[in-house]
Amino acid sequence: MIEKLLENGVKVTVATRQTSEDSFGDRVERLKVDRFDEVSIREAVEGKFWDVVFDQLCFSSNDAEMIANTLEGKMKRYVFTSTLSVYDYGENMAEEVFDPYTYDLKMVDRQEVTYQEGKRQAESYFFQKATFPVVAMRIPIVLGEQDYTERLLHYVKSAQEGKKVYFPNPKAEMCFVHQQEAGEFLAWVAETDFVGPINVCANGVITMEYLMNLISEITRNEVVITSEEKLESPYAISVTWTLSNERATRLGYEFTNLTNWLPGLITYLAK
Repeated sequence: MIEKLLENGVKVTVATRQTSEDSFGDRVERLKVDRFDEVSIREAVEGKFWDVVFDQLCFSSNDAEMIANTLEGKMKRYVFTSTLSVYDYGENMAEEVFDPYTYDLKMVDRQEVTYQEGKRQAESYFFQKATFPVVAMRIPIVLGEQDYTERLLHYVKSAQEGKKVYFPNPKAEMCFVHQQEAGEFLAWVAETDFVGPINVCANGVITMEYLMNLISEITRNEVVITSEEKLESPYAISVTWTLSNERATRLGYEFTNLTNWLPGLITYLAK
C-alpha cells in the first residue's frame, strides 16, 4: 500500500511503535505510536491532520472507539482492513450478508472475543457511531511472496517433503487476494468517495483439491490428501467460503485473475 501511495505522489506518514526497521528510508515521515494506547495516539497526532488514515490494527469495538476519540477532526477519511471472517461460510457472498449498520454493537476488547466477533464489532462501531467517513475493506486470505504467515508455503513444503495434507472437504472452494492487490486497492479506494464495507479478492475461486494438484504439478511431487488424519492445515475448511467482488468492480476497480498469478507464486515459494 505504501509503495503504491508513494508511486502516486502521496505524502505518507507511517505510524508504528518503531520497534523494527522498514524499507522506506526518507521517502516517508514517521510517528512513534502504540495503536492500542489512547494516550500514545493522542500525543502522537497532536496538531496534525491527514486526508486519509489507513488502519491495519483495528480488531474490536474498543479499538474503533479509540480512533474516534483521538482522530476525529484530524482526518477527512478513515480506511481500515476488515476480513472475510465477518461472514460465516457461504458462496459468492455480497457485502449485505453481514450488515454492520444493524448488528448488535457491544464494546469489547479483542482479547475477549473471537477474531470474527472482534472485527464484526469494529465495523459495527464505525458504521453506527463514527461521525467521519469510513471504508472497511473485507479481504480473504492474503497470498504473496512476503506472506509472513507461510500458510501456502506449508503446503508447498509438505509436497516437497512427501507429507500428507489434511482437508475435510477437498472440493470446498476458497477465494484469495495477492498482497500487492490488497495494498493497491487501499490506495485506490482512498481516492474515491465510497463509504461502507467493500469486498476485495482476485477474480475466480479454486477448490483445495485444485490447489494441491497445482502444487503437485509445479513441485513435481505427489500431494497425498487425507480427510481422516487431522493434521495441521491452514486452509482446512469444510465448506465453500468465497466473496463477491462485484461492488468494487462496479465502482471501477479491475481485479486480477487468481489463476494468472497463483502458479508463479507457487513456483517462487517452491524455490
